[in-house]
Amino acid sequence: MMKLGLFLSGPGHHIAAWRDPSVAPDAGQSLRHYIEIAKLGERGRFDFLFNADSNSTFGPDDVNVWKRTTATLRLEPLTLMGALAAVTSHIGLVSTATTSYLEPFHVARLFASLDQLSGGRAGWNLVTSSAASEALNFSHAAHAPHAERYERAAEFVRVVMGLWDSWEDDAFVFDKDAGLFFDPAKLHTLNHKGKHFGVRGPLMMQRSPQGRPIIVQAGQSEAGRQLAAETAEVIFTVQQEIEPAREYYADVKQRAAAAGRAPEHVAIMPGVMVAVGSTHREAEQKYEALQSLIHPDLGVATLSDIVGMDLKDYPLDGPLPEVPLINTQQGRQRVVVDLARRENLTIRQLYQRLSGARAHRSIFGTPTEIADSLEHWYKTGAADGFNIMALTFPQGLADFVDHVIPELQRRKLFRTEYEGTTLRENLGLPRPPNQFV
Repeated sequence: MMKLGLFLSGPGHHIAAWRDPSVAPDAGQSLRHYIEIAKLGERGRFDFLFNADSNSTFGPDDVNVWKRTTATLRLEPLTLMGALAAVTSHIGLVSTATTSYLEPFHVARLFASLDQLSGGRAGWNLVTSSAASEALNFSHAAHAPHAERYERAAEFVRVVMGLWDSWEDDAFVFDKDAGLFFDPAKLHTLNHKGKHFGVRGPLMMQRSPQGRPIIVQAGQSEAGRQLAAETAEVIFTVQQEIEPAREYYADVKQRAAAAGRAPEHVAIMPGVMVAVGSTHREAEQKYEALQSLIHPDLGVATLSDIVGMDLKDYPLDGPLPEVPLINTQQGRQRVVVDLARRENLTIRQLYQRLSGARAHRSIFGTPTEIADSLEHWYKTGAADGFNIMALTFPQGLADFVDHVIPELQRRKLFRTEYEGTTLRENLGLPRPPNQFV
């Protein structure tokens, strides 16, 4: 069936959500707020909570623009997911960790711990870092080149997966009479020595209840697609139009098959921001109300960040200038530039179209209209599911859970009950064998 992720974001996903009268502007710092979202998501039978992250807020000269956005505040994601594991029982817990500024042993241990504490519901969103300013927080003068970051990431994930297989499933015998805690024959020390890392192991953690945590990736560039096809079980994408989405879907599935993987074990899930109304006009008004609250400075800055070029000195009602290929989010940049050229959009039209959802597709309408759109993409080879981005939290999510999900269930497109207790079971993925056995 269709897979649904629930993309967390403090006040909501629209960039101006915090200005909505019904939203607590500091909601992103409240555990009670996230517990409410997580329980709503579990009531809606979402596959997982998805928590994006960056280790920086803005560049050193951007304060006067980014003072207008809640991106200035962001909880550390693994800490948050650990807390949410205690108040949920089925929904998956997917969080971000960068391969550019962390170490494999650190990441392997964090996610293995979350996986044990949640009973096998953890997932790692593997990123190479999209914000160049992250480098400044980790003693680097600049972000590493795109190709180098992906080369490091490919080795990084191999090390992490090796550490997750440090112990066979039945390695710990707990024999009190014999005084034997584990069977040494079922321990595997990694002893990895590569270009970027030297890691001995083993990890001080039993093997995961689901074999290993799920790996999520958002690769859209050439290098990103290849890494995702080789390693990821869920791929989070930015897609505005159905035909490019179908092309991406087919390409990544083919790459997965070429890498010796079953294409059906790679779920492609574009992000979609939704506004739900009892009528189309009501949903449109909800969306337009937030659109009107996007400050032009923030809109231009958000678009500038996506395309990797400062646009503040260009005419708002002029075309998007030629932009060089950036060192960060190359796939997202290409989606936005293609949209601007295809529809001949001005800078103002482009930021109004994209900055609210940060280049993801937006749908507003009745539950039937939204279900129609999701079903069309799902059934015509554009997506295996979607990462749902609620307009506001908690109300925008409640609208989706209470009205759109029942419509998807009526069409037999989405579950009415969870299939299992682990994230891997609910995603319909097989339990992977230990690579050392």
